[in-house]
Amino acid sequence: MCFHRPVSVAVLAFLLPSVLVGAAAPAGVDGQPGRLTPPTPPTPRVNGAKVFGVRPGSPVFFRVAVSGERPMRFAAAGLPAGVALDPATGVLTGKLSVKGEYKFTLTATNAHGAAKAVLKLVCGDRIALTPPMGWNSWYCFSEGVTDAGVRDMAKAMHASGLADHGWTYVNIDDCWQGGQRDATGAITANDRFPDMAALTAYVHGLGLKAGIYSTPWIGSYAGFMGGSAPADLDYEKLAKPAGKRLQRAQLFGRFPGFNECGVGRVGPVWRMDLDMKRLAAWGFDYIKVDWKPIDVPTTKRVSDAVRASGRDIVLSLSNEATRADAAEYGRYAELWRTSGDIHDAWGSVADIGFGRNPSWREYSKPGNWNDPDMLQVGFIGVPNRQNEGHATRLTPHEQYAQVSLWAVQAAPLIVSCDLRQLDDFTLGLLTNPEVIAVDQDELGLAGTKHDLGGGLVVFVKPLADGTRALAVFNRGDRATDARVPLEPLGLTGRFAVRDLWRCAEEPAVSGVFTARVGRHGVKFVKLTPVGP
Repeated sequence: MCFHRPVSVAVLAFLLPSVLVGAAAPAGVDGQPGRLTPPTPPTPRVNGAKVFGVRPGSPVFFRVAVSGERPMRFAAAGLPAGVALDPATGVLTGKLSVKGEYKFTLTATNAHGAAKAVLKLVCGDRIALTPPMGWNSWYCFSEGVTDAGVRDMAKAMHASGLADHGWTYVNIDDCWQGGQRDATGAITANDRFPDMAALTAYVHGLGLKAGIYSTPWIGSYAGFMGGSAPADLDYEKLAKPAGKRLQRAQLFGRFPGFNECGVGRVGPVWRMDLDMKRLAAWGFDYIKVDWKPIDVPTTKRVSDAVRASGRDIVLSLSNEATRADAAEYGRYAELWRTSGDIHDAWGSVADIGFGRNPSWREYSKPGNWNDPDMLQVGFIGVPNRQNEGHATRLTPHEQYAQVSLWAVQAAPLIVSCDLRQLDDFTLGLLTNPEVIAVDQDELGLAGTKHDLGGGLVVFVKPLADGTRALAVFNRGDRATDARVPLEPLGLTGRFAVRDLWRCAEEPAVSGVFTARVGRHGVKFVKLTPVGP
């Protein structure tokens, strides 16, 4: 069964804002579904990724995702020497020097019962062995991101129960950079981030990981300092006059105006080697590196700087990578954007999810992920603005479709909504353990797309336990009764059916799968062979 942990009154008081800007049509009316994910019971349940990776000599830091009432006690049998589990928090720490795969049995116990699961720690060349799950600041705070805001998001990820379902990364996007480099030549933070090391320590203290943003260009898309420099190291010579800057450290003006400063290019003086060491010293675990076009030589330079930083840092390439170079990206990075920026409109979600991203399917595997950009759910902000926001313009059907479409394609699950404003519907979208399990499956395979005509599109994703995830999407403008022949999809025999969103068994099927699918909606199931 799948459930969401009850949220206390104190947590709700923190999560709910005093003022909401904009309002979504209530879920569950006008033919739109409400929350489908059942509530979480107090008993423990192990969720999220069951396998994780670390490079030899790098610190192990992994919070096991377990929902259920706290306090809870954790134990592990079979951990390798050098790795320990905190019995109160479920956080694994330590270090391994020898490559290998280490299976261990996790037990989580509270006043209501116990849960066990076999997990695997892989010490090797690859990290991010399942698609990253987390939050990014861009659609939430954009140019107004602050230390306090990021701390709020980390606190909300922990308090809401998202972390108990595998949500891990708290990522700062563009607009954190300072307006000058220090005496060593390394990047600095602006005055809204007074102590980056203290910020990452706070995030780590919650069992979460911290991410940040950079670019190999002289200037970022939002007009802040990038990871390279002009030949004379004089950024001010290229910058806008101080009186015309939107923020003191926003040297070059936001896109597309920053083009006037000529900083949308890799400068002749490379500084990302220094910057990556600084970011590693601050304690960051993930970096989004943003430029266009993404090219292989620059990707390698960035990757070399990340690897030389002395820390395992997940490298995310953005934006709109070139498919012809996909195999090369996989040598240097953990994930790459397959499109330009997404928006909270069905046309944008559909173009990326059904059009662009599926063509990259063959490059998805543990440690390498096709990234179709962020989930457009919840209460989101306006890019390149501060303190403006609204409920997503996607309908409930479209939100279910996007999360399902990303999960069945083994895509990174990165939200960018205000986690302090999570309503029950959005919590249900983000804490369904059976949907998350499809995305986090150990095989790491993206589903294969099949166009059935009439607006119906089907994806079939093989799972590590020998079952299949089947997602039936209705791109049409009216609800429809979908009829899906199974044999052409390679599904022969009789199958038990599990509705993943409702976490409920349905009648077994053979030959044809049928379902009522709403406008821009989805039917997402798991098929288990039960006989010929």
